[in-house]
Amino acid sequence: MSLPPLVEPADELTVDEVRRYSRHLIIPDVGMAGQKRLKNAKVLVVGAGGLGSPALLYLAAAGVGTLGIIDFDEVDESNLQRQVIHGQSDIGKPKAESARESIEEINPYVSVNLHKERLDSDNALEIFRGYDLVLDGTDNFATRYLVNDACVLLNIPYVWGSIFRFDGQVSVFWNEHGPQYRDLYPEPPPPGMVPSCAEGGVLGVLCASIGSVMVNEAIKLITGIGDPLVGRLMIFDALEMSWKTVKVRKDPEGEPITELIDYEEFCGAVSDDAEQAAQGSTITAGELKEKMDKGEDFYLVDVREKHEYEIVNIPGAVLIPKGEFLSGEAFGKLPQDKQVVLHCKSGARSAEALAALKGAGFSDAVHVGGGVLGWVNQVDPSLPSY
Repeated sequence: MSLPPLVEPADELTVDEVRRYSRHLIIPDVGMAGQKRLKNAKVLVVGAGGLGSPALLYLAAAGVGTLGIIDFDEVDESNLQRQVIHGQSDIGKPKAESARESIEEINPYVSVNLHKERLDSDNALEIFRGYDLVLDGTDNFATRYLVNDACVLLNIPYVWGSIFRFDGQVSVFWNEHGPQYRDLYPEPPPPGMVPSCAEGGVLGVLCASIGSVMVNEAIKLITGIGDPLVGRLMIFDALEMSWKTVKVRKDPEGEPITELIDYEEFCGAVSDDAEQAAQGSTITAGELKEKMDKGEDFYLVDVREKHEYEIVNIPGAVLIPKGEFLSGEAFGKLPQDKQVVLHCKSGARSAEALAALKGAGFSDAVHVGGGVLGWVNQVDPSLPSY
């Protein structure tokens, strides 16, 4: 489905801009008119992380005149495996600032707007209003629903990308011309069912594959060329090296979006059972260390996966993955005469396992809020984090 150009062309290109964009200008479908539209475009990128990094670099190189960046996080060493817009010297620097510096180095003709705050229901509409198009490469459902709903209310097209391990997905949601994100995912998955990239990992180069497709879609929308992925979901398998496209249709029974809501509550970081189980049964990493130093007799269980345990682990912890707690297989492996203490990477998975454990009668069990990352930060900084 071809669509009219999203943006009117700028008045002119300078001589320097003509030199810079000459390889675009000699493509008949782009030409001077298309490049002027790119110059006049205002594109907002949500997140300067795995997908935002290549997207911002290629949007800037393509000559998109105004780029907005929403990111409140700082560059961490673990980001550098895939977030190519940042470098070693940027560790500890706000991602938005680091990204702007890279963009300015690539294309000084691009204007960059920084939004160094957490995107939420209170500021989303105000921020989005200044842009023609939104690209979202975040890795959590709450932000995706928020971005979608804000774009629907403002009638802005939304280019969405998602990555996990070796798999990627891309689509374009535009309620005026086709489906929106809620037509693909009417309801968020149960809390804890879908791990984030921080929990499950991602092949670094996959970010470039999916991020470049997202930019390709943005350029098509801005210039009015080609057939955008409106109403289609593109799925990439990097191991099989296969691309396939499936149709996405509007849900005729979908509820109209009239306002922004509390998306953290809508998606839930953890289930209600896990939240209830954790109340009064959560200890800190420091408190775990105190229990060890006092010689208390308890059974420490790591509910992460084997490959995570091999990266870093708390001394004395026995590995029993969360899935075994949810299936009930773990209960026969646990002592009946000791308190069971659970931990994971950050606390979410151990809370889910704790709910199952308490449901099986282990009433005095607790979990470590902050998980192994809390242990590294509070107890033993010599250990690696991931």
